[in-house]
Amino acid sequence: MTASRSFAAVDLGASSGRVVAGRIGARELALTEVHRFPNGGVPLPDGLHWDVVGLYREIRHGLRRAAEHAPASIGVDSWAVDYGLLDGDGALLGLPHHYRDARTDGVAASTAERLGADRLYAVNGLQFLPFNTVFQLAAARGTAALAAARTLLLVPDLIGYWLTGSIGAEVTNASTTGLLDVATRSWDTALAAEVGADPAILPPLREPGSPLGPLLPEVAEATGLDGVPVVAVASHDTASAVVGVPATVPDFAYISCGTWSLAGLELDAPLRTEAARAANFTNELGVDGTVRFLRNVMGLWLVNESLRTWGMTADQLPDLLARAAEEPAFAALVDPDDPRFLPPGDMPARIAEYCRATGQRPPQGHAAVLRCVLESLALAHRRVIRTAARLTGRDVSVVHVVGGGARNELLCQLTADAVGLPVLAGPVEATAIGNLLVQARAAGLVGDLERMRALTAATQQVRRHEPSGDEAAWAAAAARLGWRD
Repeated sequence: MTASRSFAAVDLGASSGRVVAGRIGARELALTEVHRFPNGGVPLPDGLHWDVVGLYREIRHGLRRAAEHAPASIGVDSWAVDYGLLDGDGALLGLPHHYRDARTDGVAASTAERLGADRLYAVNGLQFLPFNTVFQLAAARGTAALAAARTLLLVPDLIGYWLTGSIGAEVTNASTTGLLDVATRSWDTALAAEVGADPAILPPLREPGSPLGPLLPEVAEATGLDGVPVVAVASHDTASAVVGVPATVPDFAYISCGTWSLAGLELDAPLRTEAARAANFTNELGVDGTVRFLRNVMGLWLVNESLRTWGMTADQLPDLLARAAEEPAFAALVDPDDPRFLPPGDMPARIAEYCRATGQRPPQGHAAVLRCVLESLALAHRRVIRTAARLTGRDVSVVHVVGGGARNELLCQLTADAVGLPVLAGPVEATAIGNLLVQARAAGLVGDLERMRALTAATQQVRRHEPSGDEAAWAAAAARLGWRD
């Protein structure tokens, strides 16, 4: 390995984005956040959208700051499924819709009924989620924007296009659309046509580590990064986060925990059995031919929306967590994936509604609501990881929790107790780390996925949580939700 070099990661999450400078060498992996900015849905008369133009402005500002670190390249990752449409001149046809927008209500079910849920799973191997791109396109069928579109770009590919002028679709994110055959790693053009999209709008696919090209002259001048290329990374943020898992043994499970909890295992090939479909597991592509066999769980969205409803800030969360730890166990439980929790809104009221509908006394007070949410998430983690192990025939010895949820000590301990396995929490910055490591490998600084993870494990702090719960109590709690191991 040669001397260390710097790289810039653009990491876009559903609630915030940032630009991170990272320095990587033989025994060095150090991150500096140079710019952070808020993100979220923008309600317009025709639905909920993303302000991608505002995000792009913030990205350029962050890259100006990153120029001080002399990055060798730039990589972009973001959330999945959402897309922008370009016309024949390459202009954006309106702001991309937000995956929580109501336009897909009922569309996924009707599309799956028409095309066959088993047929869809045989192609894309995806968890049935109402906001998958394939269902968003079905909802957009017949609209003026889709009729005028000449190119579809997922969010990180759209940002890459604005930075470089290069059009393409990075494969880890493309695999979340429902339009990609995960076995052949190619677009299923017939499926695109059947949901009302011209297959010609699907751009060429590219693998993580592929060059997009240098910054456009105007962008280079504005950012002070003349001659710096953009490199395709694992542009789905979860794919980057899984690269950044500091695993030192092969039999690990992971939970990339933020707005969503993405929990599962890493496989060498997709698993598209009827049992996997019935369990609603997804097969998304990862780096080096790997497959992320996982389920999406609603995640800390329930906590964040509760805090917003209460008018509280993240700074107030530690005190609230301390009080939640003292609340009685299993007083009330919810299924985090119940559809009523998906849209923005008064989350505590919806939790109370769920509890009344299921014959439970709603939690009383902020701390009780938080205890309910975190225990319910821990039970969902238990369900997913144990089911994944059973479906794949794999043993699991440890669970890695990465992302923002790694900061939540109560959630990590409850997860260890629920799953019955040690939980290693951290790094929080796994997504940015994975983004930077793929760039570093493209520059010849690091080797395969095992070496990337070894470098992360050697340089990043993790916190270990040993299981200490009552297995019978957790099993009984899972049974209350209708979940059996």
